[in-house]
Parts: sequence; C-alpha cells; structure tokens
Amino acid sequence: MSRDGGGLHTRVKTSRGRTPQSTRWLERQLNDPYVKRAKAEGYRSRAAYKLIELDERFTILRGARRVVDLGIAPGGWAQVVRKKVPKAAVVGIDLLPVDPIDGVTIFQMDFMDDRAPDVLIEALGGAPDLVISDMAANTVGHPQTDALRTMALVETAVAFAVDVLEKGGAFVGKVFAGGADSALVAELKRNFTNVKHAKPPASRKGSSEWYVVAQGFKGRAAE
Repeated sequence: MSRDGGGLHTRVKTSRGRTPQSTRWLERQLNDPYVKRAKAEGYRSRAAYKLIELDERFTILRGARRVVDLGIAPGGWAQVVRKKVPKAAVVGIDLLPVDPIDGVTIFQMDFMDDRAPDVLIEALGGAPDLVISDMAANTVGHPQTDALRTMALVETAVAFAVDVLEKGGAFVGKVFAGGADSALVAELKRNFTNVKHAKPPASRKGSSEWYVVAQGFKGRAAE
C-alpha cells in the first residue's frame, strides 16, 4: 500500500491472490470519504448517508412512528432511523445475518416469502407509516438481467407498501437504470400524492442506482 498526491490518495499494490478488480474495489473503499465518515460516526455502511441525504431533501423520517426496513443488512439505514426518530418502532428483514441494533427487530428471512409481510407487521405492532427498501438482487454481471431482477424486488416492495401502509405514509426504494419503469411509476402515482426520483450525492457517480420517493399514501381506497 502506498500514498501519492502528498498523502491524499491511498494506492493499493496488487498482491498475490488478489484480482485487479478486488484491488480497485479496495482502493476505492480506502479513498471514499463516505466510508471514512461512516467509520468515524459509527455507521455500518456508507449507504447510511444516502438515507440521510434523501431525508434532508424530502423529510422522509419526520414524524415516523412505525418503520419497515426491507433489505436491512448491514444495518446502516436502520441506524439512521434510530438516530433521527428514536421513539419509532423499527422492523427489518434480510436474507443475510445482521448484527443486533438496539431498538430494532430483525428477521433473517426472504422478503419474497409469503409469510414475510405478516411476520413484519405483527412484530411492528400495527401498520407502518414508512417503508424503506435498499434491496438489490445479487448481480450476475449482465446489466439488463441485473436491472430486471432488482426491479422485481422493487415491484414486490411497492406492492407490500401499498398493502400495509397507513394513510399518509411514505415509501422509499432503490431502483436502477435511471429510475423506475413507467408501469411502476404509474402504480405509485395512483397510490401516492407525490412521487419523485433522486440520486443522493452519496450514491457513487458510476453507479446506475437511483431512488424513488413516494409520499402521501392515499389509502387502500386508491386501489
């Protein structure tokens, strides 16, 4: 490992057993200001700042009382919710194991499991007023396939939100390729009074991820 630019940039030497791709990833991590900030401020991932920035722009978390975090691993978003609205009940779900977070109920199970919605709502103790989703499908290296698989997750998350949200509630979900497709946007606009796309500054410039922010849930009568 070496530094150039007067010590401002960390350069990783390629080592035996490490691929050039993993070397580039490690170098990017070491020089990422959000990664450094997350470590300094106690967040589990740089992704925490995506939610912080979305909240600064859309005031997503203000007044939230019951929150569902879909794809909670490693827990950065839930940490932000706990910090911003410490009195809110928070329930999360992920296929991956997640270390405990004070004040958060976590389930290690597949969100696509038919039992998942009932498990989440029972643990939450009532209808959520905010559903947040940073879920993305495991990539296979084919951009179109990866986008379609992630979009399927987003569509399922939206269907869940529409089915369980309290009137006036909000949904935030990760999408790709510049935003949600037209059918999904139309579904959101049928059910929410305000639908926007955003790419928070913490989202890497080279990434195709965007977020859809839907606020003002109209209630089940909107179906």
